[in-house]
This record gives sequence, C-alpha cells and structure tokens, in this order.
Amino acid sequence: MELTVGIDFGTSNSAVGLAVNGQPWLVDIEEGSKTLPTAVFFDARGNLRLGSAANRALISGDEGRYMRALKSVLGTPLLREARMIGPKRQSLLDVITQFLSELRLRTEAQVRQSVTGVVSGRPVRFHSQNDKANAQALIDLTEAYTRAGFKHIDFLPEPEAAALAAQDLAAGEIGLVVDIGGGTSDFTVFRKSDGKADVLASYGVRLGGTHLDRALSLDHVMPLFGAGTQVRRALADGLLPVPATLFNDLATWQKIPFLYTKDTERLVKDLQRHAVEPDKLARLFEVIEAELGHDVAFAVEAGKIAVNTDGQGVIELGLVEKGLSASLDEVSMSASLARFKTELSEATTETLKLAGVKADAIGAVVYVGGTSLMSIVPDAIKDVIPNARSIKSEAFTAVVDGLAIAAGQKQLAQSA
Repeated sequence: MELTVGIDFGTSNSAVGLAVNGQPWLVDIEEGSKTLPTAVFFDARGNLRLGSAANRALISGDEGRYMRALKSVLGTPLLREARMIGPKRQSLLDVITQFLSELRLRTEAQVRQSVTGVVSGRPVRFHSQNDKANAQALIDLTEAYTRAGFKHIDFLPEPEAAALAAQDLAAGEIGLVVDIGGGTSDFTVFRKSDGKADVLASYGVRLGGTHLDRALSLDHVMPLFGAGTQVRRALADGLLPVPATLFNDLATWQKIPFLYTKDTERLVKDLQRHAVEPDKLARLFEVIEAELGHDVAFAVEAGKIAVNTDGQGVIELGLVEKGLSASLDEVSMSASLARFKTELSEATTETLKLAGVKADAIGAVVYVGGTSLMSIVPDAIKDVIPNARSIKSEAFTAVVDGLAIAAGQKQLAQSA
C-alpha cells in the first residue's frame, strides 16, 4: 500500500506526520525527536548529515559545508546557482531535494510502507511583495518534492493546517492562527465547525525568526566586526565606509556559506590594511577564514532566546576573540525589533479586514512556531486584538498535526 504523509518543511525545523484513525501521528524523524532542524552538513567527501547531526558536525569543527534556512531561497535565482558543495558542484535545489528525499526514506523505514504522496505545508506567501517570486517558489518546491520521489503532491497553507488541528475552540467560535516561522509570518481567521476549520481569510508576509536574528546581528554584533566603520582611500585623501554587503550577508543564515572564498578573504585583508579601526576588520577576517559565521548566528539566536526568557542576555563571541561579547536586554532588543512588531500588527489588521470580522469577534489566538513565543509577537497581536485568549500549547507541532490530518483525508478520498 502506498502512503500519503504530511510534511512541515520549515525554515528552521521540519517534521513528518500521518493520520491514524483520523488523528495525527508524528514520525520520529530523528532518534528521540519528532522534529529536526532544517540543516544539512556535507563533509569533505560529500557525505550528507542532516538535522541535529548537521549541527553537531558544525559545533565539533568537522571539515565541510553547513547550511540552514534552505526554504528561504525558494523562488530566488540563488536556488539554482551551482556551487562547490563538498567535492562536487551542486545547487541549493539539489540540496533541498536530498533533504526531502531523506525525510521520505526515514518515514518509509519507520512505517514500512512506500511513501509516494505528500500534503506539504507552504507559507501563505513565500515572498511578501513579489508575485513572480512567490509563484516561482511553489514551482521550485514542487520540483524538489518530485525529484525526491513523491508522485502525488498537494499543498496546504501552514496556518490553515494549524487551524485544522486546533482543538481548544468551541463549535462556531472564530479563531486567529498566528504562525511565525523561521522565514515567514502567516495569519488565518477561521471558524470551528463539526471538527473542521472553515477558513475565512489568510494573509502572509516575509518575516520570521531569521529576520529577527538578522536585525539583532546587524545592530549588536556586526559593529564589532567593522560595520559602520571607515577605510582610507588608497589613491586619494578621504574616507569611505566599509562595504555593508559583507555584514548583510554574514548576518543572513542562507548566505553565510558563500562568504567562505579566497576572494572574500582577500577583500577583507585589503580593507583591514586601510581601515581606521583595523582590529575590528581583523575579527571579520577571523570569522571568514575560520568559517565561524554560523557560530556567530547561533550565538545571536541564543542571546535572543535568553532575553525573551530572562529579560537579559549576552551574545557570546569568544570563539572569534577571547572575552568578546555583546550585551542584550529587553530595551535594546525591542528597539532593534520595533519595526517587526509594527509589521505584525499591520498584518493582523489586514487579515481581519480580509475576513470581514472585527477584533472583538476573535475568541482565541492560536500561536504557532517557536518564534511566536517571542514576547514581541503576542504584544503586537494584543495591540489589535486585546481581549482574545491565547493558545500556545501546540506551538511546535500544530502545523504538522494539521498536515497529517489533511494527508489522511486525502488518502481516504483516493481510496474511495
């Protein structure tokens, strides 16, 4: 018997589920866990490790290429650019294909059935303002699933999947799903009826946890590496700013691996020679030469989580230079993320408008995704919907639960 599964292919984490007697059952996609980081590591021989194994390889300093936030490149030219990854040239489409293929093979090993169908989650919009890129992203993801061995491919917007799985709403009650992923934020207004979710409207923007990390990195870390400093002109008097592109790329998860080139090293060395503050550029060179960009990104993410949990955090950068760190607290983090809070409030207002409902009609807000637990998210939603109760209990599995239910419905329809 061929099986249809639900796959939540996320920017930060991924999961696989199927329906058992109409209820979601999640696959142990890596040992002891029903979710795994959407990360890959190719060693020098081209062997692939993914999930926590990829993270361990990075942390232990194994020689190879680490990549994360793969979903963010769908719909962009970067997806199909061939580069040396391990011992051979590959595109990021090839990498995503291998990741999805491994999810399929691991699922088949557990359920001992052939997996040929998928109901995959997708953002409401992969790209906020670019219709062409948004359409291309869906074409790209479909191609990746096809190349990964799936014959029957369907998509369900991620917040609609979460609405399908929502259990804590009364019949007829109207809810709002706020799904903040690694790369996108999605909103769905729905009415619960007969165990189903009638979708009234959905809306999405290209904003997620990686964007928050990027903003914090640019504000608090990149100045330590020379961002905002100046270099002396080589052939004339005067000063020029250090190119911002270096720091923008170093603060962007999916672009970090492509900084590790001899050309980049030569550029940074030249900037260091002419820098007004050469010590800072020396740190940047160390990050590029020793391939520490992802370590820096993890440190920023850890600092962000610490502030959200304890009100105070430190971005530890001792791997770059002994004793180097950047302090972070609620005030400074809020200042860096203020524009994102505004964008989330505006997106909530737009979703209600599309649904034709007022704020006081929303009985509950269902928060989905790890980033939805950041304090700026409920604060932004409460600015628009102050009286609705909050549901956060299934933040990490609501989407894959809904996709599993949808996959079961699809399988029943095909067998009828």
